[in-house]
Amino acid sequence: MAVAAVSLLTAVPASAAPRDPAPVLQTQAFAEPADADDPAIWVHPHDPARSVVLGTLKEGGLAAFDLDARTLQLVPAGDGGRFNNVDVVGDLAVVSDRGRDQVRSYRIDPRGAAAGAAVLRDVTDPAAARVFPESDVDEQRTAYGLAAGRDPVTGIRWAAVTRRHETRVALLKLADRPGGTVGTEKLATVDLPSSFRLPDGTIWSPCEEPGEGPQLEGSVLDGRVLYTAQEDVGIWRIPLTSRGFGRPELVDRVRSYGVPQRWDAEAEECVPDGADPGFGGKWLTADAEGLAVADGTLFASSQGDSRFVVYGPRTRDLRIVAGRGTDSVEHSDGSAISTASLGRRFPHGLLVVHDGERRPAVGDLATTGFAFVRLDDVLPHR
Repeated sequence: MAVAAVSLLTAVPASAAPRDPAPVLQTQAFAEPADADDPAIWVHPHDPARSVVLGTLKEGGLAAFDLDARTLQLVPAGDGGRFNNVDVVGDLAVVSDRGRDQVRSYRIDPRGAAAGAAVLRDVTDPAAARVFPESDVDEQRTAYGLAAGRDPVTGIRWAAVTRRHETRVALLKLADRPGGTVGTEKLATVDLPSSFRLPDGTIWSPCEEPGEGPQLEGSVLDGRVLYTAQEDVGIWRIPLTSRGFGRPELVDRVRSYGVPQRWDAEAEECVPDGADPGFGGKWLTADAEGLAVADGTLFASSQGDSRFVVYGPRTRDLRIVAGRGTDSVEHSDGSAISTASLGRRFPHGLLVVHDGERRPAVGDLATTGFAFVRLDDVLPHR
């Protein structure tokens, strides 16, 4: 399939870029099997300073934090559960459960957030349908990346869910069920390409472990547009309608796009297998990961070099560095942005990012967490 990648925006001169920001706060550190992965932000409807940050912990379930990065609640994933991505629509936290191939839903209680009580209540339909029933759950080709929102035309709540080790994306309606529970109804699916025609006419496929496809994970909804990151390829922009997906467009590519590679079974990794033909993008080092949107600006994790790309009026990249008594952010999977004024610490908004390498480690266990960054330190010209 031929895909014409386009430059999203204009590059900012290095001399004009602001300093790399440091986190204001960090959550507690987590270790396997409770690995931090993806955050979301819920804004309190009456008292924004009591807003809540959510974060998936894979087999550890779902965590809720206050704006001081203190842990408010830990919700277990339950038998067989593995919570991958989370997003918020209204008073609903929506989670992709890779272990069960489901979308799980949690009601967010403003009274709990204000009183220091439980914030999250499981309202998942007991008969919740699988997202990709064509897959074998034991093979884990299941619900993976997730973005939730509300259709600005019809008002329905919906979620876009990617499939692990595959290129398929499903669009689901979040449907109210008896007893205040929430289930899903599938609206459409789309399969993105796994091979690409390069400008020199050759066909290229990104190298993956045998039996696996070039999957997508990091995703965000911006009105009727879905941005989703294909980890070893780049960022896709897909228009949406009430019936499903429009034509996908690859809007930025990873630097290794088009580079010949092969799987080395002994090393259990992909290794170079030819010269770089120069068809890759400028900004992203694979994997392309977490995506967030604010005021027309797309924020993306360049996980391979622990940087972030800010696609706005002038595209630039940055690192989140150590400072203010906090650690730097490495190998980030997910991110979330709120542009709301969230009290004295975050009067101009909040960026939350996953930190894949929290230091110091706990004994022999690698640790992860979430970092809170002032949005005006990242987008100072808002």
